[in-house]
Amino acid sequence: MKSSLRKVDCYEPITPNGNDELACEIPYGFRKSNSKHMKQLFLYAFAILVFSSSCQEKEKSSPTFLVDDQVRARIDSTLSSFVESGNIAGVSALIFEKDQEVYYNAFGYADRENQVKMERNTIVQIYSMTKPITGTALMTLYEKGKFQLDDPLAKHAPEFAGMMVYDGVDENGNIKLVAADRPVTIRDITRHTAGFPNRADIPGLSDILAEKDPRSIEIDLTEMARRIGEVPLWFQPGTQWEYGQSVDVQAFLVERISGIPYKEYVQTHVLDPLKMSKTRYFVPEADRIKMSASYRRTGEGQLEQMPNEEAHRFNINEWPLSPGGFGFTSTLDDYMTFARMLVHKGEFGGATILKPETVQLMSSNQLPDSVTERSWLPSKGNVGFGIDFAVRVAPPASADEMNGTVGELFWDGAASTLFWVDPVNEITAVLFVQLFPYDQIKLHKKFKDAVYGKYKPAESK
Repeated sequence: MKSSLRKVDCYEPITPNGNDELACEIPYGFRKSNSKHMKQLFLYAFAILVFSSSCQEKEKSSPTFLVDDQVRARIDSTLSSFVESGNIAGVSALIFEKDQEVYYNAFGYADRENQVKMERNTIVQIYSMTKPITGTALMTLYEKGKFQLDDPLAKHAPEFAGMMVYDGVDENGNIKLVAADRPVTIRDITRHTAGFPNRADIPGLSDILAEKDPRSIEIDLTEMARRIGEVPLWFQPGTQWEYGQSVDVQAFLVERISGIPYKEYVQTHVLDPLKMSKTRYFVPEADRIKMSASYRRTGEGQLEQMPNEEAHRFNINEWPLSPGGFGFTSTLDDYMTFARMLVHKGEFGGATILKPETVQLMSSNQLPDSVTERSWLPSKGNVGFGIDFAVRVAPPASADEMNGTVGELFWDGAASTLFWVDPVNEITAVLFVQLFPYDQIKLHKKFKDAVYGKYKPAESK
């Protein structure tokens, strides 16, 4: 059987409908006598056309990056200036955008006195940047249906049943108590509206807090919860935003619901799957040489190194307490892995930690408008609070406000560390430093301005 295909010379119609436009552009004699060469010419031209189209398509699909050479130079200048001014000993930063590393640098010293440079693998104490990790561990149990956010805390932890609320002191200085309008819920402990007191200046109540000492690192989570439950609430649940031991209670709740020690649970369900091997409570002796020293700023350009025995006390000894609200050390790359898991909606590096809808829930503002008393939270910008981190709800209103994009989630640590996740630009950033008191030099503000550019008023419509 003969094939239905026929040989087509270059002078013959080559289009299915017999259109001779292409063929007729070539003189007949040249076509007839140079058919072999014309075939090669045609194939060469076709290849160029395909390659050109492919390049154009690639150019169209190539992502544009916010962090370009100009931004990198701006970040370098900003961070190095803090070291040169003597206001910090050392600082490092790592930024990913659209799954590409777009910035890394380190300046100054992890240990200035011993001339140990700040490096990518420097281990720092992240303090409250522990909190989002604890919230992630808790929400793995939420996904398993072990609790609902509006469950009373006492449903799972009777230590918090029947709590009373502080109502000031009488003429003799004795505290007055009233019944709680409603129980503390799990949602309350994820957004800091539980009412747990945390200050030393509340008449009468601070004395009880000091006596019970639920912050002691020499007790375990069960004893901690019992002691917190014996201290009256500072305010009615759900009425104010106030930092406290809420996230330590989350760690206790993970332990209570799962039946597994918190330290073991977070290791198994968050840290190990993400290969965050340097994020831990206890730093073994072999790794302590990589730990950054901590510095106390005593004036402009004046730093005082804190003794390692004091600054590192929690992390170079093993303690009964495995707190949810502080305590982890980490490296830039370790914490960046955690941040990238969040920007990827719960999945990263082949590990699924949370479902996308759970990350979305955590990233959504959980504070109703009725919560008008928000302590120092407004200093972070126009933000609400999700589950264990702040959530930006509006663009900056002025040049003085912290920069950022709407939908960004972030948190920081007592030693002036910072991380954020910007889902709009697909940016994750980690800034490491070990500076006390917390960021009096506007390091975070200037770093974010370097990344995003200085404030520009929104155009009026």
